Amino acid sequence: MLSDTARPVIEATLPLVGSRIGEITPVFYQKLFAAHPELLNGVFSRANQANGQQRQALAGSIAAFATHLVQNPGTLPEAVLSRIAHKHASLGITEDQYQIVYRYLFEAIAEDLAEVITPEIAQAWTEVYWLMADALIKIEKGLYAKQANSAMWSPWKIVEKTPASPTTMTFVFEPADATAVTPGEPGQYVSVRVPVSDGLLQARQYTLSADAESTQRRVITTKLTDGGEVSPVMHEEYGVGDVVELSNPYGDVTLDGGDEPIVLATAGIGCTPSASILRTLANSGSGRRVLALHADRSLDTWALYGQMLGDVERISDAELHVWLEQPQSEPAGVGAGAPAGVATREGFMNLDDVELPADANLYLCGPLPFMQKIRSQAIAKGIPATKIHYEVFGPDLWIASAN
Repeated sequence: MLSDTARPVIEATLPLVGSRIGEITPVFYQKLFAAHPELLNGVFSRANQANGQQRQALAGSIAAFATHLVQNPGTLPEAVLSRIAHKHASLGITEDQYQIVYRYLFEAIAEDLAEVITPEIAQAWTEVYWLMADALIKIEKGLYAKQANSAMWSPWKIVEKTPASPTTMTFVFEPADATAVTPGEPGQYVSVRVPVSDGLLQARQYTLSADAESTQRRVITTKLTDGGEVSPVMHEEYGVGDVVELSNPYGDVTLDGGDEPIVLATAGIGCTPSASILRTLANSGSGRRVLALHADRSLDTWALYGQMLGDVERISDAELHVWLEQPQSEPAGVGAGAPAGVATREGFMNLDDVELPADANLYLCGPLPFMQKIRSQAIAKGIPATKIHYEVFGPDLWIASAN
């Protein structure tokens, strides 16, 4: 917790630092990469640097953490920390890197707030930083200890590469060496690390879209992203027989082990965690009540259409509702339209006429505005906020948008 000396200083300066953190973080990254360009080699995403998402997410997480310390003395924002720690572990972040970040972040703070900063302010915000850093280091050490191996990255061979829609591809990997395989959980992701055009390594997280618990294979479904660096390489340059580096599986938005009803609400490529959860429930013969909700442009563009429909049909108490911007009777390449009993609507997802089980756990994945809208509607329909879980692809801008 914050010391009695630091708390009033943070409370008094939080509005100022919070208002400037968006300008501080770009300077921080400039200083960091000038001194340590090696951190762009497989750790930090250049694409997320270019589009500003990484800076926005960092600023939001610092502001969220400091705000929590002021408003909730004696506690830490466990959900925020867990989400960040899982992303860090999937990139192999190490304890010594926190000292490097501290140096250049506080150089940027001192430079931006030169006219107002005092030793007392600097010390108080140093305390905030190390409270956050130490908490993350502890969580990350625990995650690394749970791995079946000590490797941050291991080689995996592509054994299948299949189009999942016009813009998405499903890859199936098998181990390419004897590294012990850490089983995943439905909803988790792995990082894929590949050399890009200039030889630099870049990493991207992709959800395990099927067979998450397997120790014999990894399955991911990726979308070709405009401006991305990893997905174009995977889609256009890699094929069956090629070997890529994968991390161990991470992610804290996973299928719970209870028997409460489950609501899966997704849009676009955000269907991948739901597909993984549905596959696990179907394979286990689960009798849980499952309500799968998905929104997409059309049946053509819905990645994993066939897998999700097939698994819903295999679950004894499951139903599927679909919203399509461009309805059509039959998806190209699948061979059949939506089966009887699937509720299909035109337009964007709306929960107004959907009956949600009151005691359900809701899992969200899709574009940020979609998740914010559906979360609000679900809360209005009686789902407690504590039972709503979300996954974000890339930097967590939901945290950032809340500050």
